[in-house]
Amino acid sequence: MSLPLTVLNGPNLNLLGERAPGTYGDATLAEIEETLRAAFPEVDFAFFQASGAGALIDRLHAAHAGKAAGAVLNPGGLAHTSVALRDAVAAVALPVVEVHLSNVHAREDFRQRLVVAGACEGVVAGLGPRGYSLAVRFLVESGSPGAREPG
Repeated sequence: MSLPLTVLNGPNLNLLGERAPGTYGDATLAEIEETLRAAFPEVDFAFFQASGAGALIDRLHAAHAGKAAGAVLNPGGLAHTSVALRDAVAAVALPVVEVHLSNVHAREDFRQRLVVAGACEGVVAGLGPRGYSLAVRFLVESGSPGAREPG
C-alpha cells in the first residue's frame, strides 16, 4: 500500500530554475517532483503549486479530507505573511513540514519571521531541493496518518 503525501508550493515556485538561481538553485519544480517520485516509490504524491494562499488552503483541506498521511509545504513568501495559511495548517490533523530552499535566517530581516512554521511539525531551510527529500523522509518514517490533533 502506498503512503499518500501532498506537496504544496506557493508563489513564484513555478519559476524555479530561472528565478534567482543563486538563491534558489537551478532545479525546476518539475525536476524536484521527479526526484521525489524516484526516491520514494512507496509514496503516492499529490503535487500542487499556486500563487495564492486560498488555493493552497483549499488543497491542504482536501489532503486532510482525503486522508493524506502528511504534507510538505513550501509557502514561499506566504511563510512570512499569511496568518490564514498558518491557521489552515493548525486546523488539519495532518503532520506538515515546511520547506524553504534558501536559508531564510541568513536573508533579509522580514524573511526571518516564519508565520506558518509555528503550526508545522518542523522546518527544513537552506538545503536547496534536498530539503524536500528530508521532509518526505521524516513523514515516511513517522508513518502515522493523521498523527496530530488539529490546533
